[in-house]
Parts: sequence; structure tokens; C-alpha cells
Amino acid sequence: MQSRLSSVPACSIARALDVVGERWSLLIVRDALLGVTRFDGFLRSLGISRNILADRLNTLVTAGVLDRVPYHDRPVRHEYRLTDRGHELTPVVLALMQWGDRHLAGPGGPPRLAEHESCGGPVRAVVSCVDCGRPLEDDEVTTRFSPRFLTHQRQRPAEPGADPVPLAGPDGDADVPA
Repeated sequence: MQSRLSSVPACSIARALDVVGERWSLLIVRDALLGVTRFDGFLRSLGISRNILADRLNTLVTAGVLDRVPYHDRPVRHEYRLTDRGHELTPVVLALMQWGDRHLAGPGGPPRLAEHESCGGPVRAVVSCVDCGRPLEDDEVTTRFSPRFLTHQRQRPAEPGADPVPLAGPDGDADVPA
């Protein structure tokens, strides 16, 4: 898949947005997480045009987010099932839903509630430290270039006419925020 955001090649967010950044793509993932698997089901749920749905499904299949699995031979019909990569988008979808619930819900409140299937408790997307397990506030999180990425960038021959990837932030610091 060719990157549409080639102006930011050193950004995993930009690469992820190439796959799921278009409005319909995350809504398709949302519906797949809710159990929708068939083309007509996505059409009914989303109110999307057939050609846009087909394009977004193809993008998600190519990126390994969905698997296209035949369920009928004549005519050939497919289901779209989330892969492990697709299921890993659950916290992204939940975090976006929770942000929308906090800031954009109408007078009737949030349209859906995320609950733990076993106990019925509310579910919340949380950023936490892998080492200590403590939940973190946004001002406690920092990012930096990984040593492996920096080594790869320094060893890579420059492409003719290409702008070099900036390895420092505006203040010259190599530890720039994401």
C-alpha cells in the first residue's frame, strides 16, 4: 500500500491514518467489532455508497485489518472478519467513542455504553505504563525516536530529490512529541 502521507514518513500515526484515517474506515471497524460481517450489513448500518464501501473494505483487507472470507459459492459472496490486527483497534475505537461521549453527545447522552461482558461494569480506554502498570495523565507521557529507527535513518542512503527526515524537533531536541 502506497502512503498517501509521504510528507511525514517518520510518523507511525501518519502511516496508521493511511489505513484507518478516513471517516468510513473506522466506522467499518466499529461495525465489525459489533458483529457486522457482510457487505449488505455494512451498507445498512452505515448508509454508505456501494463504491466507497467496496474501496474502504479493500483498503482494510489489503492492510490486514480484515480478512475477506467466502461464505457462498454461486454467486461468490464474502464476509469480512476482523484479524488480530483489526481487533487491536478496539482501544482506539473505544477512546474515540469516549472522547465523543464527553464532548459531543447530545441531550440524550451517549448512544452506546461500553461494558465488561462478564460483570457489566463500564469499560474505559486508559493509557498506562507497561512497567509499573500505573494509569498516566497526558502530561506524564513523552516520546522519542527509537534507537533502531535512528540507526536505520543514518544508514539509509538518501534518495535523490527527497527531503531528509527531520531527526530533531523545532528546538533541536531529538526527543520530539508524537
